[in-house]
Amino acid sequence: CFFILGLRVTVLLTSSLMVLGAGLRCVPVSDLEIRKKLIHGGQLLNGLAGPTVMNAAPFLSTTWFSPDERATATAIASLLNYLGAAGAFLVGPLVVPSPNGTSHLPLVSQSNTEHIKDRIEAVLYAEFGMVSLIFSAALAYFPSRPPFPPSVAAASQRLSYRRSFCRLLSNFRFLMIALAYAIPLGVFSGWSGVLDLILTPVHVSQVDAGWIGFWSIVGGCVVGIAMARFADFIRGMLKFILLLLLSGATLASTWFTLTCLTSVTHLPLTTATLYTSCILLGIFLNSSVPIFFELFVETVYPVPEGITCGVVTFLSNVFMGVLLFFLTFYHTEFSWFNWCLPGSCLLSLLLILCFRESYDRLYLDVVVSV
Repeated sequence: CFFILGLRVTVLLTSSLMVLGAGLRCVPVSDLEIRKKLIHGGQLLNGLAGPTVMNAAPFLSTTWFSPDERATATAIASLLNYLGAAGAFLVGPLVVPSPNGTSHLPLVSQSNTEHIKDRIEAVLYAEFGMVSLIFSAALAYFPSRPPFPPSVAAASQRLSYRRSFCRLLSNFRFLMIALAYAIPLGVFSGWSGVLDLILTPVHVSQVDAGWIGFWSIVGGCVVGIAMARFADFIRGMLKFILLLLLSGATLASTWFTLTCLTSVTHLPLTTATLYTSCILLGIFLNSSVPIFFELFVETVYPVPEGITCGVVTFLSNVFMGVLLFFLTFYHTEFSWFNWCLPGSCLLSLLLILCFRESYDRLYLDVVVSV
C-alpha cells in the first residue's frame, strides 16, 4: 500500500477501516446473533488495518529522517503501537470486572451480567472515540513526504512488487533473520495474549497479569528506543544488539518456565519472581522489534520497506496462529506452552549468530553523499 498509494492515502485508508470497524462494534442491536456478526465484522476490518500500521515505521523513518536518525524514528513509530497494547492490559482488568473469581477487586462481588455488559460497551465506545480522533487528525494534516528527501535512499528508485518478492524469497540471509524474528515474536504474542490463563494455576489474578503485561511492554519501549538511539550513534551494530537482546530473552524465558515448574525445580514461586521474569522477557523481545526492522531493510535494499516488513509480520502471525491453534486442543496444562518460549528464543539466537550482516542502504547514503 505504501509503495503504490503513498503514505498519506495509506494512513487515511487504514485509519478509516479502524473507524468503521470500531463503529460496527458499537451498533446498539438487541438481537445477539446480529450483534455478534457486527462485532466479528468490526474485528475483521480492524485486522485488515493492523498489518499496515505495524509495517509503517521503517517506511516512515526512511521517508522523513536522515540516516543518523532512522533507527530511533523506527523505534518510536513501531513501539508506540505496543504502548496501546500496554494500555489494553490495564483497561480490560480495571474497567471490566472478572467473572472467573481470580480478581480481588471489590467490584467483582457486586457484579452481574448486565454490569459487565455495560462496562464492555463503555470500553468499545471509548475505543471508537479515540480512533475517530486519530482519523480526523490525519485527515486534517498528514503529508506523504517532506519537501526535500532527507537522504539518497529516500529519493532512490525501488524494486517492483514482483521483483521484490523474488528477491526476498531467493535471499537466504533474509529468510534466516525473518525466521529469527517471526518465531520468538509470534510465540510471545500468542503467549502474552493468554497470560492470565497461564498464571491462574499459580494463583495470579488477571489484574496482576495485566500489570505484568503492561510493565513488560513499557519497559520494552524504553529499552528499544535507547537501543535504537545507540544504533544511530554507532552504525553497524544491529547484529550485536540483537545478540544481546535475544540472549537476555532466552535466559528470562527459561527462568520463568522453570519457576512455574516449582514442584520439580523447587525454585521459589513468588509474585516478585513471576513479575521480574515476565517483565524482563517482554523488555528483551519487544525492544528487539525496531532493531529487526532496520536490519531487514538494510539486508534486502532496494526492496521497499513495506513489502519487507509485511512479509515478516505475516510470518510472525502465522507462528502465533499455529500456536493458538494447538492451544485449543491442549488447554488444560500450559507447561508445553511455556517451554515454547525459551525454545523459540534460543533458535532465534542461533540464527542471528550464523547471520552475516550487511548495510546496503547505509552504504548508499554514505558513499553517494560523500
